[in-house]
Amino acid sequence: MKTEKEKMLAGDLYDPLDPQLSEERVQARLLIQELNASREDQPDERTRILRALIPRAGDGLWLQPPFYCDYGSNIITGEKVFFNFNCIVLDVTTVHIGSRTLFGPNVQIYTATHPTDWQVRASAVEYAKPIVIGEDVWVGGSAVICPGVTIGDRTIIGAGSVVTRDIPPDVFAAGNPCRVIRQLTSDEQK
Repeated sequence: MKTEKEKMLAGDLYDPLDPQLSEERVQARLLIQELNASREDQPDERTRILRALIPRAGDGLWLQPPFYCDYGSNIITGEKVFFNFNCIVLDVTTVHIGSRTLFGPNVQIYTATHPTDWQVRASAVEYAKPIVIGEDVWVGGSAVICPGVTIGDRTIIGAGSVVTRDIPPDVFAAGNPCRVIRQLTSDEQK
């Protein structure tokens, strides 16, 4: 029989109040509190905290506090990923982020979701869908990335967009719901 954590990571319905999951979130919250209280002139301390909070991060991860996440352990990044102020990652399952990807302030990334059937939802179970964000992506401020979305390499997501479906590589996409506005040219890739 699967544990609640195994169900969560597999995208199955699971109980978020499971004691193991609750304890893991508490530990993440304690690290987030330390991170958010740290100062710019404490790079070694921030590095220590980030390694504990997001152990599968590539070199050069920079989170501009405040930052919030559920577990941290389900965030997987390439190198030189940047999160601006006040970003939220609900990493109930994996969030893969490619190298050199940039997030504006207030970006929200949600893997967590809930059943559409109200009776199932009332039983307090939930599930998650993984998110994949490619390399060299720029996500504008206050964008929301919904469960199960893939964003292709080198794409730009406009500020305030709500990304509800996959977005291909090398495009500028924006809006609510987010849609492709145009293809990016090689001149714009500079």
